[in-house]
Amino acid sequence: MKSVWLRAVQRLESEYLARLGLSLPLLALAVVVAADLIAGRDHYLTPGIVAAPALAAITVNWHKTLLVSVIGGGVQGALAPYDGITTTSDHDVLFGQLYAYCVVSAFSVYIAWRRETGARAFTAVASVAEAAQHALMHPPAPRVGTVRVAVRYVSAADAAQIGGDLYSVLETPHGVRALIGDVRGKGLAAVQSSAVVLGAFREAAFDEGGLDRVAARVDTSVGRHVTSGDFITALFAQFDEPDTVELLHYGHVAPLRVSRDGEVATLEPAEPWVPLGLADMVPGRPEPWRVPLLPGDVLVLCTDGVIEARGAQDGTFYPLSDRVGPLVAGSGHELDTAVERVYDDLLRHTGGTLSDDVVLLLISTMSRPLPMHPQDPPLLRS
Repeated sequence: MKSVWLRAVQRLESEYLARLGLSLPLLALAVVVAADLIAGRDHYLTPGIVAAPALAAITVNWHKTLLVSVIGGGVQGALAPYDGITTTSDHDVLFGQLYAYCVVSAFSVYIAWRRETGARAFTAVASVAEAAQHALMHPPAPRVGTVRVAVRYVSAADAAQIGGDLYSVLETPHGVRALIGDVRGKGLAAVQSSAVVLGAFREAAFDEGGLDRVAARVDTSVGRHVTSGDFITALFAQFDEPDTVELLHYGHVAPLRVSRDGEVATLEPAEPWVPLGLADMVPGRPEPWRVPLLPGDVLVLCTDGVIEARGAQDGTFYPLSDRVGPLVAGSGHELDTAVERVYDDLLRHTGGTLSDDVVLLLISTMSRPLPMHPQDPPLLRS
Protein backbone atom coordinates (compact mmCIF):
# COMPACT_ATOMS: atom_id res chain seq x y z
CA MET A 1 0.00 0.00 0.00
CA LYS A 2 1.24 3.44 -0.83
CA SER A 3 1.87 5.61 2.16
CA VAL A 4 -0.14 8.73 2.81
CA TRP A 5 3.02 10.83 2.57
CA LEU A 6 3.95 9.25 -0.74
CA ARG A 7 0.55 10.02 -2.21
CA ALA A 8 0.84 13.63 -1.03
CA VAL A 9 4.31 13.96 -2.56
CA GLN A 10 3.09 12.47 -5.83
CA ARG A 11 0.20 14.89 -5.94
CA LEU A 12 2.50 17.88 -5.32
CA GLU A 13 4.96 16.61 -7.91
CA SER A 14 2.19 16.24 -10.47
CA GLU A 15 0.94 19.77 -9.82
CA TYR A 16 4.48 21.15 -10.09
CA LEU A 17 5.14 19.42 -13.40
CA ALA A 18 1.79 20.62 -14.73
CA ARG A 19 2.76 24.21 -13.94
CA LEU A 20 6.01 23.79 -15.85
CA GLY A 21 4.05 22.93 -19.00
CA LEU A 22 5.93 23.54 -22.26
CA SER A 23 8.64 25.60 -20.59
CA LEU A 24 10.71 22.56 -19.51
CA PRO A 25 10.90 20.71 -22.86
CA LEU A 26 11.42 23.97 -24.80
CA LEU A 27 14.15 24.99 -22.37
CA ALA A 28 15.87 21.64 -22.92
CA LEU A 29 15.61 22.13 -26.68
CA ALA A 30 17.07 25.64 -26.43
CA VAL A 31 19.96 24.46 -24.26
CA VAL A 32 20.92 21.76 -26.75
CA VAL A 33 20.73 24.18 -29.69
CA ALA A 34 22.83 26.78 -27.86
CA ALA A 35 25.40 24.17 -26.87
CA ASP A 36 25.61 22.90 -30.46
CA LEU A 37 26.11 26.41 -31.85
CA ILE A 38 28.71 27.34 -29.24
CA ALA A 39 30.64 24.09 -29.73
CA GLY A 40 31.03 24.80 -33.46
CA ARG A 41 30.89 22.66 -36.56
CA ASP A 42 33.35 20.13 -35.24
CA HIS A 43 30.92 18.95 -32.55
CA TYR A 44 27.62 17.20 -33.23
CA LEU A 45 25.31 17.76 -30.22
CA THR A 46 21.85 17.89 -31.79
CA PRO A 47 21.00 14.26 -30.84
CA GLY A 48 20.47 15.70 -27.33
CA ILE A 49 17.23 17.22 -28.62
CA VAL A 50 15.68 13.80 -28.03
CA ALA A 51 15.28 14.89 -24.38
CA ALA A 52 12.65 17.48 -25.34
CA PRO A 53 9.77 15.10 -26.28
CA ALA A 54 10.65 12.85 -23.36
CA LEU A 55 10.28 15.78 -20.95
CA ALA A 56 7.08 16.91 -22.67
CA ALA A 57 5.56 13.48 -22.03
CA ILE A 58 5.55 14.14 -18.26
CA THR A 59 4.57 17.82 -18.29
CA VAL A 60 1.96 18.35 -21.06
CA ASN A 61 -0.75 16.44 -22.91
CA TRP A 62 -0.10 14.31 -25.98
CA HIS A 63 -1.05 17.07 -28.43
CA LYS A 64 1.63 19.37 -27.07
CA THR A 65 4.09 16.49 -26.85
CA LEU A 66 3.56 15.90 -30.56
CA LEU A 67 4.11 19.62 -31.19
CA VAL A 68 7.40 19.55 -29.27
CA SER A 69 8.46 16.46 -31.24
CA VAL A 70 7.78 18.20 -34.56
CA ILE A 71 9.65 21.32 -33.45
CA GLY A 72 12.58 19.21 -32.32
CA GLY A 73 12.68 17.36 -35.63
CA GLY A 74 12.59 20.64 -37.54
CA VAL A 75 15.42 22.07 -35.46
CA GLN A 76 17.58 19.02 -36.12
CA GLY A 77 16.91 19.34 -39.85
CA ALA A 78 17.79 23.04 -39.75
CA LEU A 79 21.06 22.39 -37.91
CA ALA A 80 22.11 19.48 -40.10
CA PRO A 81 23.83 21.71 -42.73
CA TYR A 82 25.59 23.71 -40.01
CA ASP A 83 26.95 20.54 -38.43
CA GLY A 84 28.01 19.22 -41.83
CA ILE A 85 25.84 16.13 -41.70
CA THR A 86 24.27 16.74 -45.13
CA THR A 87 27.65 16.99 -46.80
CA THR A 88 28.92 13.59 -45.74
CA SER A 89 28.99 10.83 -48.33
CA ASP A 90 27.43 8.39 -45.89
CA HIS A 91 24.07 9.57 -44.55
CA ASP A 92 23.71 6.65 -42.12
CA VAL A 93 24.48 8.92 -39.18
CA LEU A 94 21.70 11.34 -40.09
CA PHE A 95 19.19 8.60 -40.87
CA GLY A 96 20.03 6.75 -37.66
CA GLN A 97 19.59 9.91 -35.64
CA LEU A 98 16.23 10.72 -37.23
CA TYR A 99 15.03 7.14 -36.83
CA ALA A 100 15.92 7.08 -33.15
CA TYR A 101 14.33 10.49 -32.66
CA CYS A 102 11.08 9.39 -34.33
CA VAL A 103 10.91 6.27 -32.18
CA VAL A 104 11.47 8.23 -28.97
CA SER A 105 8.97 10.90 -30.05
CA ALA A 106 6.29 8.32 -30.86
CA PHE A 107 6.85 6.61 -27.54
CA SER A 108 6.72 9.97 -25.72
CA VAL A 109 3.41 10.87 -27.36
CA TYR A 110 2.02 7.48 -26.31
CA ILE A 111 3.24 7.94 -22.72
CA ALA A 112 1.66 11.40 -22.58
CA TRP A 113 -1.63 9.97 -23.88
CA ARG A 114 -1.60 7.14 -21.32
CA ARG A 115 -0.76 9.54 -18.50
CA GLU A 116 -3.53 11.92 -19.52
CA THR A 117 -6.07 9.09 -19.82
CA GLY A 118 -5.04 7.63 -16.47
CA ALA A 119 -5.27 11.03 -14.78
CA ARG A 120 -8.80 11.52 -16.09
CA ALA A 121 -9.83 8.06 -14.91
CA PHE A 122 -8.27 8.64 -11.48
CA THR A 123 -10.04 11.98 -11.16
CA ALA A 124 -13.36 10.37 -12.06
CA VAL A 125 -12.87 7.55 -9.55
CA ALA A 126 -11.78 9.97 -6.83
CA SER A 127 -14.79 12.20 -7.51
CA VAL A 128 -17.19 9.27 -7.28
CA ALA A 129 -15.48 8.06 -4.09
CA GLU A 130 -15.69 11.52 -2.55
CA ALA A 131 -19.38 11.81 -3.45
CA ALA A 132 -20.01 8.35 -2.01
CA GLN A 133 -18.22 9.26 1.20
CA HIS A 134 -20.29 12.41 1.64
CA ALA A 135 -23.50 10.53 0.84
CA LEU A 136 -22.67 7.71 3.25
CA MET A 137 -20.98 9.58 6.11
CA HIS A 138 -22.68 12.99 5.98
CA PRO A 139 -19.64 14.82 7.45
CA PRO A 140 -20.94 16.95 10.34
CA ALA A 141 -20.70 20.72 10.57
CA PRO A 142 -18.20 22.18 13.08
CA ARG A 143 -21.14 22.78 15.41
CA VAL A 144 -23.97 20.28 15.93
CA GLY A 145 -26.53 21.38 18.45
CA THR A 146 -24.80 21.90 21.79
CA VAL A 147 -21.45 20.38 20.81
CA ARG A 148 -18.47 21.19 18.61
CA VAL A 149 -17.18 18.45 16.32
CA ALA A 150 -14.04 17.74 14.29
CA VAL A 151 -13.35 14.55 12.36
CA ARG A 152 -10.53 13.03 10.34
CA TYR A 153 -11.46 10.06 8.16
CA VAL A 154 -8.83 8.23 6.11
CA SER A 155 -9.38 5.06 4.10
CA ALA A 156 -6.47 2.65 3.89
CA ALA A 157 -7.39 1.83 0.28
CA ASP A 158 -5.73 4.15 -2.24
CA ALA A 159 -8.21 6.64 -3.73
CA ALA A 160 -11.15 4.79 -2.15
CA GLN A 161 -11.90 7.43 0.52
CA ILE A 162 -14.50 5.13 2.07
CA GLY A 163 -14.09 1.87 3.90
CA GLY A 164 -15.35 -0.11 6.86
CA ASP A 165 -15.01 2.61 9.51
CA LEU A 166 -18.05 4.77 10.17
CA TYR A 167 -19.24 7.72 12.23
CA SER A 168 -22.24 10.01 12.56
CA VAL A 169 -23.18 13.00 14.72
CA LEU A 170 -26.83 14.11 14.75
CA GLU A 171 -28.88 16.75 16.49
CA THR A 172 -32.14 15.08 17.54
CA PRO A 173 -35.12 15.92 19.78
CA HIS A 174 -33.40 13.80 22.44
CA GLY A 175 -30.10 15.70 22.32
CA VAL A 176 -27.02 15.31 20.17
CA ARG A 177 -26.30 11.67 19.44
CA ALA A 178 -23.08 10.30 18.02
CA LEU A 179 -21.91 6.95 16.72
CA ILE A 180 -18.49 5.62 15.79
CA GLY A 181 -17.93 2.09 14.55
CA ASP A 182 -15.68 -0.32 12.73
CA VAL A 183 -16.80 -3.14 10.46
CA ARG A 184 -14.85 -6.37 10.59
CA GLY A 185 -14.03 -6.88 6.97
CA LYS A 186 -12.86 -5.01 3.89
CA GLY A 187 -14.04 -3.98 0.48
CA LEU A 188 -17.59 -3.50 -0.76
CA ALA A 189 -19.05 -5.82 1.87
CA ALA A 190 -17.68 -3.57 4.62
CA VAL A 191 -19.05 -0.47 2.90
CA GLN A 192 -22.47 -2.11 2.61
CA SER A 193 -22.41 -3.03 6.30
CA SER A 194 -21.47 0.56 7.15
CA ALA A 195 -24.44 1.79 5.12
CA VAL A 196 -26.79 -0.52 7.05
CA VAL A 197 -25.51 0.70 10.43
CA LEU A 198 -25.57 4.38 9.52
CA GLY A 199 -29.03 4.18 7.96
CA ALA A 200 -30.47 2.42 11.00
CA PHE A 201 -28.79 4.87 13.39
CA ARG A 202 -30.08 7.94 11.56
CA GLU A 203 -33.62 6.64 11.78
CA ALA A 204 -33.50 5.36 15.35
CA ALA A 205 -31.67 8.40 16.72
CA PHE A 206 -34.73 10.57 16.00
CA ASP A 207 -37.39 8.01 16.90
CA GLU A 208 -36.17 6.32 20.07
CA GLY A 209 -36.14 7.94 23.49
CA GLY A 210 -33.25 6.06 25.07
CA LEU A 211 -29.73 5.47 23.81
CA ASP A 212 -30.03 1.76 24.59
CA ARG A 213 -33.15 1.57 22.41
CA VAL A 214 -31.33 3.31 19.59
CA ALA A 215 -28.54 0.77 19.79
CA ALA A 216 -31.02 -2.12 19.98
CA ARG A 217 -32.66 -1.00 16.73
CA VAL A 218 -29.30 -0.69 15.02
CA ASP A 219 -28.32 -4.15 16.23
CA THR A 220 -31.60 -5.55 14.91
CA SER A 221 -30.94 -4.02 11.49
CA VAL A 222 -27.45 -5.48 11.44
CA GLY A 223 -28.80 -8.94 12.21
CA ARG A 224 -31.45 -8.55 9.53
CA HIS A 225 -29.44 -7.03 6.67
CA VAL A 226 -25.76 -7.87 7.19
CA THR A 227 -25.57 -11.38 5.79
CA SER A 228 -21.85 -11.49 5.07
CA GLY A 229 -21.02 -12.65 8.59
CA ASP A 230 -19.40 -9.33 9.48
CA PHE A 231 -19.83 -7.77 12.89
CA ILE A 232 -19.41 -4.13 13.83
CA THR A 233 -17.82 -2.69 16.93
CA ALA A 234 -19.60 0.50 17.94
CA LEU A 235 -19.74 3.21 20.55
CA PHE A 236 -22.84 5.37 21.03
CA ALA A 237 -22.81 8.75 22.78
CA GLN A 238 -25.59 11.10 23.82
CA PHE A 239 -25.30 14.74 24.91
CA ASP A 240 -28.63 15.53 26.55
CA GLU A 241 -27.69 16.93 29.97
CA PRO A 242 -25.27 19.71 30.89
CA ASP A 243 -21.68 18.74 31.71
CA THR A 244 -22.17 15.02 31.11
CA VAL A 245 -22.22 12.51 28.28
CA GLU A 246 -23.98 9.16 28.17
CA LEU A 247 -22.03 6.31 26.55
CA LEU A 248 -22.99 2.84 25.34
CA HIS A 249 -20.36 0.27 24.43
CA TYR A 250 -20.57 -2.48 21.79
CA GLY A 251 -17.05 -3.89 21.73
CA HIS A 252 -15.43 -0.69 20.44
CA VAL A 253 -12.27 1.17 21.42
CA ALA A 254 -12.83 2.92 24.75
CA PRO A 255 -13.17 6.70 24.43
CA LEU A 256 -10.77 9.17 26.03
CA ARG A 257 -11.62 12.36 27.89
CA VAL A 258 -9.02 15.11 27.74
CA SER A 259 -9.54 17.85 30.30
CA ARG A 260 -8.70 21.50 29.75
CA ASP A 261 -5.34 21.04 31.52
CA GLY A 262 -4.42 17.97 29.45
CA GLU A 263 -5.31 15.20 31.91
CA VAL A 264 -6.39 12.08 30.01
CA ALA A 265 -8.94 9.59 31.32
CA THR A 266 -9.90 6.33 29.62
CA LEU A 267 -13.67 5.86 29.87
CA GLU A 268 -13.95 2.10 30.19
CA PRO A 269 -17.44 0.59 30.46
CA ALA A 270 -18.34 -1.25 33.64
CA GLU A 271 -19.42 -4.24 31.54
CA PRO A 272 -17.90 -4.41 28.03
CA TRP A 273 -20.31 -5.80 25.46
CA VAL A 274 -20.07 -7.77 22.24
CA PRO A 275 -20.13 -5.99 18.84
CA LEU A 276 -23.26 -5.35 16.82
CA GLY A 277 -24.38 -8.49 15.03
CA LEU A 278 -23.32 -10.79 17.88
CA ALA A 279 -25.82 -9.71 20.53
CA ASP A 280 -27.97 -12.84 20.04
CA MET A 281 -25.02 -14.92 21.27
CA VAL A 282 -25.20 -13.52 24.82
CA PRO A 283 -28.20 -12.91 27.11
CA GLY A 284 -29.27 -9.44 28.15
CA ARG A 285 -28.32 -6.02 26.80
CA PRO A 286 -25.53 -3.58 27.54
CA GLU A 287 -26.19 -0.75 29.98
CA PRO A 288 -25.29 2.85 29.15
CA TRP A 289 -23.22 4.80 31.65
CA ARG A 290 -22.80 8.51 32.21
CA VAL A 291 -19.54 10.39 32.80
CA PRO A 292 -18.73 14.07 33.40
CA LEU A 293 -17.78 16.20 30.40
CA LEU A 294 -17.24 19.81 31.37
CA PRO A 295 -16.95 22.74 28.97
CA GLY A 296 -13.38 22.73 27.71
CA ASP A 297 -13.09 18.94 27.99
CA VAL A 298 -12.71 17.01 24.75
CA LEU A 299 -14.12 13.55 24.10
CA VAL A 300 -11.76 11.63 21.80
CA LEU A 301 -13.31 8.77 19.83
CA CYS A 302 -11.37 6.64 17.36
CA THR A 303 -11.30 3.31 15.56
CA ASP A 304 -8.73 0.58 16.08
CA GLY A 305 -6.82 1.79 13.02
CA VAL A 306 -5.46 4.50 15.32
CA ILE A 307 -4.43 2.54 18.40
CA GLU A 308 -3.18 -0.45 16.37
CA ALA A 309 -1.04 1.62 14.00
CA ARG A 310 2.51 0.27 14.13
CA GLY A 311 5.58 2.43 14.59
CA ALA A 312 7.95 2.62 11.63
CA GLN A 313 11.03 2.15 13.82
CA ASP A 314 10.12 -0.27 16.60
CA GLY A 315 6.75 -1.69 15.50
CA THR A 316 4.98 -0.56 18.67
CA PHE A 317 1.32 0.46 18.70
CA TYR A 318 0.50 4.14 18.64
CA PRO A 319 0.16 5.25 22.31
CA LEU A 320 -2.87 7.49 21.85
CA SER A 321 -3.67 7.87 25.55
CA ASP A 322 -0.08 8.91 26.31
CA ARG A 323 0.24 11.47 23.52
CA VAL A 324 -3.22 12.91 23.01
CA GLY A 325 -3.23 15.12 26.14
CA PRO A 326 -0.91 17.95 25.02
CA LEU A 327 -2.18 17.67 21.44
CA VAL A 328 -5.81 18.30 22.40
CA ALA A 329 -5.75 20.14 25.75
CA GLY A 330 -7.48 23.52 25.69
CA SER A 331 -8.68 23.14 22.10
CA GLY A 332 -12.41 23.11 22.75
CA HIS A 333 -12.92 26.02 20.36
CA GLU A 334 -10.34 24.82 17.80
CA LEU A 335 -11.09 21.14 17.36
CA ASP A 336 -10.17 21.14 13.66
CA THR A 337 -6.62 22.15 14.55
CA ALA A 338 -6.48 19.59 17.35
CA VAL A 339 -7.64 16.68 15.20
CA GLU A 340 -5.02 17.55 12.58
CA ARG A 341 -2.32 17.62 15.27
CA VAL A 342 -3.30 14.15 16.46
CA TYR A 343 -3.43 12.82 12.90
CA ASP A 344 -0.04 14.32 12.02
CA ASP A 345 1.44 12.78 15.17
CA LEU A 346 -0.02 9.41 14.17
CA LEU A 347 1.64 9.67 10.75
CA ARG A 348 4.97 10.57 12.32
CA HIS A 349 4.72 7.48 14.51
CA THR A 350 3.99 5.19 11.55
CA GLY A 351 6.37 6.85 9.12
CA GLY A 352 3.47 8.02 6.98
CA THR A 353 2.00 4.55 6.30
CA LEU A 354 -1.44 3.44 7.47
CA SER A 355 -2.48 -0.19 7.12
CA ASP A 356 -6.09 0.24 8.23
CA ASP A 357 -8.92 2.73 7.97
CA VAL A 358 -8.76 5.54 10.52
CA VAL A 359 -11.42 7.70 12.13
CA LEU A 360 -10.56 10.38 14.67
CA LEU A 361 -13.63 12.09 16.12
CA LEU A 362 -13.28 14.93 18.63
CA ILE A 363 -16.32 16.34 20.45
CA SER A 364 -16.54 19.09 23.05
CA THR A 365 -19.54 20.67 24.74
CA MET A 366 -20.18 24.40 24.66
CA SER A 367 -20.49 26.64 27.69
CA ARG A 368 -23.93 27.43 29.01
CA PRO A 369 -24.09 30.95 30.48
CA LEU A 370 -26.37 31.73 33.38
CA PRO A 371 -29.77 33.24 32.47
CA MET A 372 -30.07 37.00 32.75
CA HIS A 373 -33.19 36.61 34.91
CA PRO A 374 -34.23 33.68 37.06
CA GLN A 375 -37.31 33.21 34.89
CA ASP A 376 -35.42 33.37 31.61
CA PRO A 377 -34.43 30.04 29.99
CA PRO A 378 -30.69 29.44 29.67
CA LEU A 379 -29.14 30.34 26.33
CA LEU A 380 -26.63 28.35 24.38
CA ARG A 381 -23.45 30.19 23.64
CA SER A 382 -21.68 29.29 20.41
